[in-house]
Amino acid sequence: MRTLIFNGSPRKDGDTAALIYALCSRLHGEIFTVNAYYDGISPCTDCRFCMKNSGCAINDKMTDVYEQIKASDNIVIASPIFFSELTGPLLSVMSRLQTLFCAAHFREEKREQILKRGAVILTGGNDLGSQKAENTAQILLKAMGAADIFPPVCCKNTDTLPAAENAAALEDMERIANFFNGGCRI
Repeated sequence: MRTLIFNGSPRKDGDTAALIYALCSRLHGEIFTVNAYYDGISPCTDCRFCMKNSGCAINDKMTDVYEQIKASDNIVIASPIFFSELTGPLLSVMSRLQTLFCAAHFREEKREQILKRGAVILTGGNDLGSQKAENTAQILLKAMGAADIFPPVCCKNTDTLPAAENAAALEDMERIANFFNGGCRI
């Protein structure tokens, strides 16, 4: 089993990282992580290369990420919530999924990949809205082939209760791991 995690947090030891760590400690198989802030993946420039060609004209780590998307059984999008949305660098990385859209709609290629499971993990310092970020993440998961998506997990009020100490959020990581590891939702 392979799990691909997109980490949209700038904080290497923050709340999002704590939940990713809790999830990874329970997962079976290989885990590949993309860090939107530190992996040097450029955003889409709308050059239109992918309208006629497979892949992307930009040569960076995203080339490896495309292969991981194809090979993964599970995909996670994990991010803090900034102004009710996923972080900007994570959205920039995700803009590179344009080639997947173009494959289906312009190049008329058929996807020959396994259907994936997905999960959304969000953290926020307060209890303001997360619906927009949840919706965006679910759209992105579907674009990557996730057919079965675990209900979004949003750990709020981390300014007063850190995610690493939030029993409900840690239980949710256990549930996601069981879902990914072949069990059913609890």
